[in-house]
Formats: sequence, C-alpha cells, structure tokens
Amino acid sequence: MTIDILKYIEVCKRDIEPGQRELERIALTNQERVLEAFWRHRVAQTDLAGSTGYGLSDVGRDKFEAMFAEVFGAQAGLVRPQIVSGTHAISLAMYGLLRPGDELIYATGMPYDTLHSALGLRPASGSLQEWGVHVNVVDLLPDGGIDVAGVIERCNERTKLVMFQRSRGYSLRRSFTISELADAFARLKAARPKVYIGVDNCYGEFVEAQEPCHVGADLAMGSLIKNPGAGIAPTGGYVVGRADAIEQVAARLVAPGTAAEYGPTGPYLLTMYQALFLAPHIVMQAVKGSRLLARALSGLGYRVTPTFDAPRTDLILSIEFGDPAPLLAFCRAIQSAAPIDAHVRPEPDAMAGYADEIVMAAGTFIQGASLELSADAPIRPPYIAYVQGGLTYEHVEIALRRVLDQIVPNLR
Repeated sequence: MTIDILKYIEVCKRDIEPGQRELERIALTNQERVLEAFWRHRVAQTDLAGSTGYGLSDVGRDKFEAMFAEVFGAQAGLVRPQIVSGTHAISLAMYGLLRPGDELIYATGMPYDTLHSALGLRPASGSLQEWGVHVNVVDLLPDGGIDVAGVIERCNERTKLVMFQRSRGYSLRRSFTISELADAFARLKAARPKVYIGVDNCYGEFVEAQEPCHVGADLAMGSLIKNPGAGIAPTGGYVVGRADAIEQVAARLVAPGTAAEYGPTGPYLLTMYQALFLAPHIVMQAVKGSRLLARALSGLGYRVTPTFDAPRTDLILSIEFGDPAPLLAFCRAIQSAAPIDAHVRPEPDAMAGYADEIVMAAGTFIQGASLELSADAPIRPPYIAYVQGGLTYEHVEIALRRVLDQIVPNLR
C-alpha cells in the first residue's frame, strides 16, 4: 500500500460525507424506537435468563417477542434460536399459512436462489409444489419496478399469499424501498383485501426508519445473523406480523396445539436482547461502509449498485467485474482483511441451495453472519460480487485499502 491509495480514500470519504448525516438521523430514530420498547415492556435482569427443555413459562422470551414485534410494527412475533436462517424463516411462514390447493405469488420476480428448492422451482423433497401449493412468479417491469397491476391480475380465488423480496438477492435489480412497498401493498389490499402480504426482510432491517409491517405487510421474516442480530447473535430468526398469521406459523414451528408456548431459549436470550439494542447503530455502520465502497469502486470504473448517492434500503452492494479473475481477487482481498480466517484463500465450490458454484469471503465471528463484512458471488456471467456488512465503519475502510492494493494495479 502506498500514500496514493490513502489519498484516494480520503477523497471518497469527503464525497460521501453529506449523506452520512442522514444515515445517522435514521439510526437515531430506530434507536429511540427500540429503547422505548425496552422501557414500555419493563425489561428486567430476570428476563435475560433463558429456559431449557420445553421452554414453558419463559417470560423473558414472551416479553422479547412482544417488544420485537412492536419495534417492527407488528401485532405479534416469533423470534427463536430454533430458526436457523432467513430461508428457514421464510419457509416457515409459507408452510404455516399455505395449504394444499392454495396459491403463492412472488411479486418481485424470481426469488433468492436458496428459496428455489423450498418453492419447488427446483426439484426438492418436501417443496411447496410437492405439497400441492401452486407457485406463480410475476416478473418485474422493464424499469425494475414491481408490476402491481400484473400481480393483481394473476390473483384468483386460490391466491392466499403474495410475497415480496425487499433485497436484490443474486441479481442486478434494485432493492425496494419502504415507500415503494407501501404503495404496492395499498394497491394490492384495495383490490384483494383477503390476501396475505409477506415480505422477505433479510438485509433490510433498520436501514430505513420504518419496516414493512409499519406500512401494511401482514408478515415479515428475517435472520438474526443478519441485521437484527447486530453481529453478536449466534443463531436465530424471526417472523413478525398479524396475530392470526403468527398463530398459524407458530403451529408449524413446533406442533399444532403447542405452538408458541414451546421453545427453549437456552443461553441465547441475553444475546438476543443485547443485539436488538445494538442493531440500529451497527446496521448503520455497515451502510456507511457500503457507501464508501460504492464511491471508491465506481470512481475506478466498476459498475456498482446502488451508487453511493442513491437511497439505501438494504445492506447489499453489487459490483460487476465481467470476468472471474478480478471477482476472485476482490473476494480474496475482503477475506484477507477479516479478523477471523484472514489467512484462508476463498475458492469457488458447490454449496447447498445454489445451482452455481459460489465463492464466499466471510472471515466472520458468527458463521454466515451477513452483518459482518463479507462478500460472495455465484460463478456465472457477468461475475458480480455481492458485498454486505461491516460491524464498524473503520473495518470497511481498512478492507478497502486491501481491495485497492490488490485489484487496482495502477493505483499506487
């Protein structure tokens, strides 16, 4: 590394500075909402103990789920260490609500790769289609917007759930802001009032000042090893929404008749409370770092989305390389700046739930924790890296130095 790289980063930092103030305002709004939930529910030291066995009479768990739902604008919630991923939370919600003969519509185009098997878009044992649920995917409009009219037209008497994926997944389409989702929800509810609206909220929590259930979603789902886990929750996921919907999802989580009453929290409850308190700040550290990466790489000719000056609604930054060699170099540079396994060299390999080989740069304290700085990519044209996370803005800046040193030979 030489002084030219440092000077270039300083230029980028000055360029992004005006937008950073708005992110701090959002973080303050979200932090206040979280704190008010702690105060309103009178969280006490005794609530943090956790439970074993069946988890019956776990007052701390019940209180946490009530305040978590409140923070996310919902009536009720399930926030459990037994939910192992975002894909698991989304699948849980869909299997909880849908019955044989029902129809599910995906309103935001083809969903994230790991859901293809659950939906039956790729053959898999136990998929929704195997259970007799019809799955219909509505493509986005040519401009990347949601085809709400097309979704309404596809709805019929069997349609029970319409799903929206807030983040982009492994695609170049833009992520959807809360205001865009609010407009789509209002139009859909006006035309089809009996249909449930669900949102894959992964990567989006606390990036804006509102969540999907604040603006009309009936359900929202996500993972605690992403935004709401603040980089410290070691496992878990959530489903929040309407009380009647959560009751059905809870029956699927454990068993009909026991539902949400069962479910031990073990040693995780303390960390889950801490994570919710920290999440508004930590998420915004990651978003600030993402804007710095976007400014630096776009300034060197790489196509990035979203651009550094575009509104943010999730953590993910996509960087198009056009060739596997610079893509791999980028991921290896990110890995080399990690606190854990920095000495490891990421290589593409097959991974459960994905059709293509995947390269993963993830030197993380929590395995798969996407709020920690990480980068991953399917090895397929146009060779796009998807970067997310950064528990501290400073870590992202240090990683950027390594990226520039290793992938940009003329910047010295």
